[in-house]
Amino acid sequence: MIEKQKKGKAVIVGGSIAGICCAHALIAAGWEVVVVEKTTSALTGCSTGAGIGLDTVSLKLIPKWIKPPHLLQHITMPMTIDHEQATDAETKITRTLTRDEDYNYTAAHWADLHTLLHKSLPPEVVVLWGHSFLSFSISEDKSSVKVAAKVLKTDETVDIVGDLLVGADGCHSSVRKCFLPHHKLRYSGYCAWRGVLDYSKNQNSETVKQIKKAYPDLGNCDYFDLGSEGHAILYELINKRINWIWYLNQQEPDLKGNSLTTKVGRDMIENMYEAAEKVWIPELVKLMRDTKEPFLNAIYDSEPLERLYWDNVVLVGDAAHPITPHGARATNMSVLDAAVLGKCLEKWGPENLGSALEEYQSIRLPVAREQVLFSRRLGQIKQRLPISDREFFDPMAASSEESKDLQLGGMPYFNDIPSILM
Repeated sequence: MIEKQKKGKAVIVGGSIAGICCAHALIAAGWEVVVVEKTTSALTGCSTGAGIGLDTVSLKLIPKWIKPPHLLQHITMPMTIDHEQATDAETKITRTLTRDEDYNYTAAHWADLHTLLHKSLPPEVVVLWGHSFLSFSISEDKSSVKVAAKVLKTDETVDIVGDLLVGADGCHSSVRKCFLPHHKLRYSGYCAWRGVLDYSKNQNSETVKQIKKAYPDLGNCDYFDLGSEGHAILYELINKRINWIWYLNQQEPDLKGNSLTTKVGRDMIENMYEAAEKVWIPELVKLMRDTKEPFLNAIYDSEPLERLYWDNVVLVGDAAHPITPHGARATNMSVLDAAVLGKCLEKWGPENLGSALEEYQSIRLPVAREQVLFSRRLGQIKQRLPISDREFFDPMAASSEESKDLQLGGMPYFNDIPSILM
């Protein structure tokens, strides 16, 4: 361990899960932390939020940042089974493709996890809500970085000076664009219809009874259902909520701003319901119809980056590795990025920042690359999109051996913990 001579200060751009996890990890490493977030107040809910899966590594890391640690258990549901099945559009008969009963994920709602992480931040962490990142500059001697942000309430510009800038500002990262202005997101060829049915006030509804009969392991199982038009996902969240997703091949939508999610009009939703009736069993369609305000989520990733840091600036989370959701990796990668970055900074100290960031990059870059590409391929298989080295996957004819390619357990570095965290 190299002796540290001063306390470092980090400016984190982005107050989503990646940014808040970084704040926890860097505070634990002995750093001072300021978080810059354009949202005007702490999130207590999310109109377009949905379910996320946490792997065993995240379940070991997150409790170190929250007090008391067992609170994580209060917002998660077990998903011990990865069940892949196929539904015939004509007969509505399903067949099991593959089943992994050592899945060991847990399900959480995005807003629940973000709220828990935010409320657990130590009081010394400064979160500047309603501050929009504008630009940054690095001092000539590379010893500091100055971040300019606009206060949305007053339109004034403020400067925050630190030793390190952490870009945790999502897949459309403004920080990343400063170094890679020509790096573009790649549209996957499909969007996701998403929704969460809250049945807490009507637990004995016919919809819930029928969906649990059709998907009997709901409550500890992540169901993947492959149909003639894309594939669907179904799993349960705490507090009597069911999360569903339907990935549907379509032209790239014209989304406003940098958001990949959008609320849509009633006519568009009704068209989706009518299309779903031609593909899915009636129980799943009824679940979709009973869901309040389903929304559309365009699916993107990008070619893996060749580096994750430049001088005093480092990328984490979706800013570092935009990824499709099929490997259930985005949140888990953000958590692991934060933990590894914190340990590298603690090991090397602020006076050896370059060495710390180089080690962080050497640990996370090769993993991120393989996971991004695996998740992309998995989505292409399930959506029956062209892949150069294999034929289209036919879920109604596939053998059990062929279907093993669908399991999330095949993800490279699945549940691996970097040695720096041990």
